[in-house]
Amino acid sequence: MSVLMVNEHADFNTLKELLGATDGNLASHTKALEKAEYILIEKQFIGKKPNTRYSATKLGKAEFKKHINALEKLIKKT
Repeated sequence: MSVLMVNEHADFNTLKELLGATDGNLASHTKALEKAEYILIEKQFIGKKPNTRYSATKLGKAEFKKHINALEKLIKKT
């Protein structure tokens, strides 16, 4: 999700490469994030090739910031 915090959106292959995930693993995680309304999934065609693009929602960005803040508090305690 941090990739989506820096960029407006990322496509499936970019996320797969950055995360070192398998197709199935990435698909199941993005489906869960979509269900939680943390990301939006847009499917389109570029030429004749399908392209899936992901972007963080307002809720997703807020929850990610909460997560980072909690991690920072945890690190400060150690």
